[in-house]
Amino acid sequence: MRQERQETKRQEKQAKKKTLPLWQELTVLLVSAFVLALIVKTFFLQAFYIPSSSMEPTLLVDDKILVQKVSYWAGDVERGDIVVFDDPGGWLSRAQESAPRNAVQRGLEIVGLYPSGGHLVKRVIAVSGDRVRCCNAENQIVVNGVPLEESYLPETVNQGRYNVTVPPDSLWVLGDNRSNSQDSHAHTGEPGGGFVSTDGVVGKVWSVVWPSSRAQLLDRPGVYEAAALDEGP
Repeated sequence: MRQERQETKRQEKQAKKKTLPLWQELTVLLVSAFVLALIVKTFFLQAFYIPSSSMEPTLLVDDKILVQKVSYWAGDVERGDIVVFDDPGGWLSRAQESAPRNAVQRGLEIVGLYPSGGHLVKRVIAVSGDRVRCCNAENQIVVNGVPLEESYLPETVNQGRYNVTVPPDSLWVLGDNRSNSQDSHAHTGEPGGGFVSTDGVVGKVWSVVWPSSRAQLLDRPGVYEAAALDEGP
């Protein structure tokens, strides 16, 4: 009996030694959560916000979106994807380069929990090797000889005029609201010709998460599934 009591006391002492003080437990918990959030941001999901009207009506000003990165782990960016990418240089106005206003927001941005600024959101119209021109008699963009029936565009839109071939490792991107979008067409006369490097792509826009009334998943439009698009120019 005495031996059992001694064994019980020994186990109780070991249990006390293994229990961390509350402040240490909280520290471990916060560090673990920070590391997990950082991993999620780096490899899986990241939050952004829409700073302008360039993607209306698909995306509205101040929409909060989630960008997923898994799609491009083993595959290329596809036509029709809405992507977030780094500013190729001078595409953003100073107002659109807004940063978090305080230390808490900056910390949350680091781990992907506060929407980031300093990026652009556009739709991929053509990929490396594609011939893209605008426009045909019906005011449609033509990719590799295939006219695109873009039902997601505003009722009236100024498409512009161009005829280009997308160079290797590059993209031709346009806003859905093309009358008011700093996109590839708007920068054709500048260094780089308006093309966006695939290396600058952060990820694919997966969903709108806020405001709740606009929460939705975003799919690639069926027009980009046409087999003829892959036949080349």
